[in-house]
Amino acid sequence: MAMNPVKFINETRAEIAKVIWPTRREVVTTTIMVFIMAVVTAIFFTLVDMIIRGGLNGVLSYFG
Repeated sequence: MAMNPVKFINETRAEIAKVIWPTRREVVTTTIMVFIMAVVTAIFFTLVDMIIRGGLNGVLSYFG
């Protein structure tokens, strides 16, 4: 079933008008939090990797 393009555009505009867009401050705050969480996650996995690598090297040097 084909839809009228003009009707589609009008309905799309009506739906977009209902969207509550975030403020600039909310976007900046959220972006900063994402970067902070990315850094915290990177540090966590680096530490876990170092611990596992150290343990594995210790086990391999004991048996090797």
